[in-house]
Amino acid sequence: MAQPKPDKLITALDIGSSKICALIAQPTDGGELQVLGTGQRESRGVRRGYIADMGATEAAIREAVEQAERIANINIENVFVGFSAGGLVSEIASVEVELGGHRIEQTDIDELLDTGRRSIDPDGRMVLHAVPTLYTLDGLQGVKKPLGLHADRLGVDIHVVAADPSPIRNLDLCVRSAHLAVKSIVASPIAAGLSCLSEEERELGVALVEMGAGVTNVSLFAGGMLVGLTSIPYGANDITDDIASAFGTKRQQAERMKCFHGSATTSPRDNHEMIEVAPIGSDNDGAEGGRITKAQLISVIRQRLDHLVGEIANALKALGFTGPVGRQVVLTGGGAELKGVADYVQGVLGRAVRIGRPRGLSGLPDAHAGPAFATLAGLAQFAASDPMDLRQIIPAEQSVHRIGSGRLVGRLISALKSGY
Repeated sequence: MAQPKPDKLITALDIGSSKICALIAQPTDGGELQVLGTGQRESRGVRRGYIADMGATEAAIREAVEQAERIANINIENVFVGFSAGGLVSEIASVEVELGGHRIEQTDIDELLDTGRRSIDPDGRMVLHAVPTLYTLDGLQGVKKPLGLHADRLGVDIHVVAADPSPIRNLDLCVRSAHLAVKSIVASPIAAGLSCLSEEERELGVALVEMGAGVTNVSLFAGGMLVGLTSIPYGANDITDDIASAFGTKRQQAERMKCFHGSATTSPRDNHEMIEVAPIGSDNDGAEGGRITKAQLISVIRQRLDHLVGEIANALKALGFTGPVGRQVVLTGGGAELKGVADYVQGVLGRAVRIGRPRGLSGLPDAHAGPAFATLAGLAQFAASDPMDLRQIIPAEQSVHRIGSGRLVGRLISALKSGY
């Protein structure tokens, strides 16, 4: 196998509550991403997206990366890391400069963005992303390319994603302890959105629900960008724990029952299909235990789903996901692999729902092509896109102001209605 050029390699590392996975890719001459190797290990030191055991997490990172390196036949030195824990916040810093009616030049835009840099105040949090989004011309919202136009006032909304600093530092330290340099820590909703949402969906308006093992992230995209997000401290592992508790079995057995027999929807045959349950005290899954119907299993799953989807509905309402941009929901993450979950969520929310899977990568193994790996694939795509980020060049000596409290969702809805 020909050795890839090290300077073009991209390595993504997704550290989740149930699994830690790595992906090595290289951009092709045609602009696509070619997957060279992947690796995966069980996550034993992460709880609700937070590092709880440094040693166990570091060991799993090493093993996942080494597996990807063996397949790709190359050693890597730096990674793009996903952050999916709760505590992510999304705010908008709105700034405006006076132009006096002259034609907008690049120097005007640079001055505006420099003002935007000084407007960012993380309020004690660590900024992960600070991305210019929509421009405004004399109050006209939704302008994407103001260069060359005339205006008296030029403004911009800067989307800021931040998180509590301690979990970020723990994540960074854990990766560096595995002898890997961290090129960037990326909020998982941004990565997953790149991976499993089409450009048209991001433009028209869509909600992305990442049903992870320990955390469910709900994020909104409109006008081609992420415009709001919130985290719910529940996930697919809670369904597994409910099954283990209800039927007195091990978590491993409960997970297997959920994956092979579980469903979010019911059928008349469920009362007749029987499932073997190994007792929690047995040394192996083949020990004699009880039997339950599939209907009993689905009943336990549905109880947790009722609560989780109710929280998702509340989150969507709080984020302003209504009207013309409130019709499409995409489910991703490991929880989206539960049989019938899209139909169930669609029935509860009353919106069109589909399962989001990674797209845009060639050579991605079938085992890593499901919704559970959307963030991993998106991290590689984020790295390849090299997006503008103002946070990297904020002068430390400059004064800052508080992030504006206005919601970008409302602005986008107004812009959509006016047909910008």
